[in-house]
Amino acid sequence: MRKIRLILCGAVVFIGTLVLQFNASAQQDVATDQLSKPYNPDADAQDDINRLLAQAKKERKNIIIQAGGNWCVWCLRFNDYIHKTPSVDKLLKNSFLYYHLNYSKENKNEAVFQKYAPEGSKLGYPFFIVLDSNGKTLHVQESGSLEKGKGYDEEKVLHFLTAWVAE
Repeated sequence: MRKIRLILCGAVVFIGTLVLQFNASAQQDVATDQLSKPYNPDADAQDDINRLLAQAKKERKNIIIQAGGNWCVWCLRFNDYIHKTPSVDKLLKNSFLYYHLNYSKENKNEAVFQKYAPEGSKLGYPFFIVLDSNGKTLHVQESGSLEKGKGYDEEKVLHFLTAWVAE
């Protein structure tokens, strides 16, 4: 009788754990579904970047490229973060041009990645490429050091961005 009770208790604990994991996963999926999807797999990334380079010359700004895809929850979180954090949003709008460079099974943009950040994919996604107005890669930045919990650290993100404002 004791063995049966132990087995039943173990089964209840096991099933309870599965239910909790399922609920947590479902909540994360709902949150991800509510985030905007800024990456366009159909875009001609090099053509888009060329237009941004022309604009960057006129405005004397650098370009921040956020490499990733709509499949990447951290990429979507960063996009959401920059728009919902006033200090970061203001700095980006005033000092940079911003582009989401798609990497997905539909479009890997291999030539663009090879041109601007050939080693970038080793960093995980998202990662950031800073270009000057001539298209020269100034810096490639991983995103892990900018994280805080399930989001991003305002001070660290501002420090990263401020370091690459065009002079």
